[in-house]
Amino acid sequence: MTADFVTPGFANRVDSAAFAASVRPDAAGWDARGAVPAEVVKTMARAGFLAADLPVSAGGTGRTQAGLGELCADLGGVCGALRALVTVQGMVAAAVLRWGTAGQRAGLLPELAHGEVLAGFAATEAGAGSDLSAVTTSAVREGGQVRVRGRKLWVTFGQLAGVFLVLAECAGRPVAVLVEADRPGTAVEPVRGQLGLRAAQVAHVRFDGVLVPEENLLAPPGFGLSHVTATALDHGRFTVAWGCVGMAEACLRAAAGHAGTRVQGGVRLAGHQAVRALLGRCLADAAAARQLCARAADLRERGDPEAVAGTVLAKYVAARAAAAVADRAGQVLGAAGCAEDSLVGRFFRDAKVMRIIEGADEVAEQQLGEYALRWRP
Repeated sequence: MTADFVTPGFANRVDSAAFAASVRPDAAGWDARGAVPAEVVKTMARAGFLAADLPVSAGGTGRTQAGLGELCADLGGVCGALRALVTVQGMVAAAVLRWGTAGQRAGLLPELAHGEVLAGFAATEAGAGSDLSAVTTSAVREGGQVRVRGRKLWVTFGQLAGVFLVLAECAGRPVAVLVEADRPGTAVEPVRGQLGLRAAQVAHVRFDGVLVPEENLLAPPGFGLSHVTATALDHGRFTVAWGCVGMAEACLRAAAGHAGTRVQGGVRLAGHQAVRALLGRCLADAAAARQLCARAADLRERGDPEAVAGTVLAKYVAARAAAAVADRAGQVLGAAGCAEDSLVGRFFRDAKVMRIIEGADEVAEQQLGEYALRWRP
């Protein structure tokens, strides 16, 4: 850990903004190579960035929801894969904290928080994306064990995960089961060259009759989707939303910096009314997204019943803001935004993914519409 990152008063804590600034020059290279260096992952673990909102008693650093959000904004404004690592680790940790047994919490949560084990959230299948009730992966009880069989797609950091939280079906009821990556029958298929988040070491994972102890079931059968998976996805939406705020603000800074210095025909780009208006729209989108994320953080911190809907709204608006600002920033930068190492170009690709993961735009619109109907007089 570099001393420059240490937050005063916390010998083992790192300032996320300083850390993000230090790795910014390397992020494009990670994206091109399709991997985050192992030492960077270790640094994030030592810094307390993984499962950061877990209580101190569970091995975490006890960050507030606002603190978790700002962490994800700092990382998201530099590298979507770094934010994705915090997201997936936090999703699994949140599910175990809420629904795990005392033994599961004591055994796994400190390992997740300290980065001793990386986690994968294995829910999506070829026929089950937005509708996770359609999963066909099976978990069959056999004596004191559970046999897991199926194939999961698009598992973030699945290439590095030591444990997977798997959504499956058991005797007609949804279950969530923890499957260690080193169990016989588990096969990881690396995914490369996807549209965005190329450094997030995504994988498809096959479970070919993998046997795990029955104690690896997380919550009773029937709770796997409505409770365990819902908890994980809610945490994921929140961190993705804040990551999108970071992306939007980073793209705005890049566009404004270019417009303020680029001269064509003797006139700075910022001297054109059309360019200033475009930057104004970017500012409005980024600011609105940040405010909705801050509202979601406050609702979550207070345990408000409106917190789930507030998180859906924040993620929906922030993802669309990231996409819109990245698009406009690309127009301002022109050819410079198309360069191989362009942050704006990279975020243009990543932002499209943000509008799909943890609930696509269309799913969020339906959820928000149902929520809006409750406001009728």
